[in-house]
Amino acid sequence: MSRSSSIHNLFLLASLALAPLAFAQNPGAPPPTPAQHHLPTDQPLNPHLPTVFVVGDSTARNNADLGWGDHFAPLFDTSRINVANRAIAGRSARSYITEGHWAKVLAEIKPGDFVLFQLGHNDSGDLGGSKPRGDLKGIGDETQNVPQISGPFAGQVETVHTYGWYLRKMIDEARAKGASPMLLTLTVRNIWKPCSDAKVNSAGGQTCIERDMGYTSSLRQLASEERVPLIDMSDIAANRFEALGPAKTALLFPHDHTHTSPQGAELNASAVAEALRQANSPLASYLK
Repeated sequence: MSRSSSIHNLFLLASLALAPLAFAQNPGAPPPTPAQHHLPTDQPLNPHLPTVFVVGDSTARNNADLGWGDHFAPLFDTSRINVANRAIAGRSARSYITEGHWAKVLAEIKPGDFVLFQLGHNDSGDLGGSKPRGDLKGIGDETQNVPQISGPFAGQVETVHTYGWYLRKMIDEARAKGASPMLLTLTVRNIWKPCSDAKVNSAGGQTCIERDMGYTSSLRQLASEERVPLIDMSDIAANRFEALGPAKTALLFPHDHTHTSPQGAELNASAVAEALRQANSPLASYLK
């Protein structure tokens, strides 16, 4: 990493830490606003430019400014590429498809586009019930027939597939449209525990933040089998949170252990951008 990059990262970490601290000291004040102004998520796409689509859940799009996908556009030269955040809160790899969201994105995709897939936070949910969004573990061809009482298959028996099967379907269909699909590791949750594989974490502390919800191995295997890049933003984000420490990191997760403040969303967006650079992705050439 260059000296200028190191200074930029330190400045980013400092700004992310200080803004929530100021708010915490004066809880009657309005929440701090992000340092950058993000572009409207649903702005019309310039048909003459390539587009990067974000396909994800509430960690990428969750009300105004709370998902990292809403802070992604300012990191790019948008005179050269469109940034389209198509993440939908509460969706899994399965429900993103079965509810028709993927079909809408697929209709937008053209040759030369990029698609970033980041799904998994909701994939361990119920296979049926009032929120039928869970899928089977792994990336194989296993299925389970599940009677549905709600959702798009209400009153029917739905054949539920594995996590990897749904991602593979989207990868293959994006590729068939001439786009470049990529898999993203998941955003980090604010869950800390004593470091198990080392006495100190990446910043020299005694506790480590959670880096894997149990989907990373499936994502690595699927990326290898499908020959698509795996963009590992989890470790980058985790290192940055550990550099802040548990107390300051908690200020970036004001609602629960999964969803961030706008400042936390900026950190995650920056981690995705850095992961693209580290992976030597062609998409990185469009970053500022």
